[in-house]
Amino acid sequence: MADPYIAGPTGENFRADCRVELELTAADGVQLNIKSKVEVMYGAALEQQARQVLQALGVINAKVAIIDAGALPFTIAARIETAAKRAQSRNHKQYLPEFSPHCQKTTTKDRLRRTRLYVPGSQPNLMINAGLYHADAVIFDLEDSVAPAEKDAARILVRNALRCIDLGTSERLVRINPFPLGVEDIKAVAAQNVHVLMIPKCETAEQIIQVDNVVAEVLKEQNIEHEIFYLPIIETALGVLNAFEMATASEKVVALSMGLEDYTADLGVQRTKEGAESLWARGHVINAAKAARVQALDTVYSDVNDLEGLLEDTRQAKALGFEGKGCIHPRQIKVIHQGLAPSDDEIKHACQILAAYEKAQADGKGVVALGSKMIDAPVLKKAQKTVQLANQLGKLNQNQPQNQ
Repeated sequence: MADPYIAGPTGENFRADCRVELELTAADGVQLNIKSKVEVMYGAALEQQARQVLQALGVINAKVAIIDAGALPFTIAARIETAAKRAQSRNHKQYLPEFSPHCQKTTTKDRLRRTRLYVPGSQPNLMINAGLYHADAVIFDLEDSVAPAEKDAARILVRNALRCIDLGTSERLVRINPFPLGVEDIKAVAAQNVHVLMIPKCETAEQIIQVDNVVAEVLKEQNIEHEIFYLPIIETALGVLNAFEMATASEKVVALSMGLEDYTADLGVQRTKEGAESLWARGHVINAAKAARVQALDTVYSDVNDLEGLLEDTRQAKALGFEGKGCIHPRQIKVIHQGLAPSDDEIKHACQILAAYEKAQADGKGVVALGSKMIDAPVLKKAQKTVQLANQLGKLNQNQPQNQ
């Protein structure tokens, strides 16, 4: 007897997930053996779903064992599909859960991206509540946080999650794998209302163009009109040197982001809290992003317990010109928002600049001054951006109004 094909966690203790063991047979139809913590309430529904998924995948004869630990339907469907495809490597059929209305929200190129919360694409238990933490963006990660043997399973899980999980106001991001594996990732998620694709280890503009070509092909095949933006992650010395070319490779690039763990490894140096080893690279990427009129986003802060260090690191990132940071734990979100927010004094000063400019315009004056200091175009632009951000964050009403 052949060993069954397994999908899902293999340990004894797991939650909000399930394990599926599938063995193809020559006859006798589908034989289900289901063990569930919620069998009394949902056993019949679970069996109905399992048979529905197997039928859609064309699995006619099989022994299927499901060990359920409170998995949601999107996870159960993904685990069954993974096991079926592992058993039938040429099976290209898929089972798509119903596309929930709350998964069909749109985004904009210039929206706030202060915080990007990474969620491993192989762990549905962490996906379920990801939208409750109010990060500006949630990243379903198919790259570094997923073991090579689980890439296929994560791809299906993330596809289903994009169709089912309410992420609230958070933007919907997916970090794909480098090509050629990334092609399969794009085929799985491009039609699922993903907002931004993060392109890891990006070193050339050509990589972004390749992603754009695959996205266009997938959307055309499925007759979907949907704009997907791109966020290159710069993680090597070559990527740093080519930052501006990548930022301007496509109108769909919304930001440049840094990955300092891989960057410092590429340099052959240790990453430190002080960050002297990466200061030039960060400055170069910031300048490339600003010159291309896209956002500059900083790397993650890896010590999830050092919130004071995170706050200081965020303030330093803001001083350099970064507009956001990555998060590897929900507790980091509020700290980063705090560190990036304009202070009361910054808001007050910006409002005063705008008021002085408006008065000079009304008086027909070509020269604008605030006290003894002249207000030129860069100063005015910075003040406008500060007030705009304060307004987005709901802080403007707590300070001097813009027209005073």
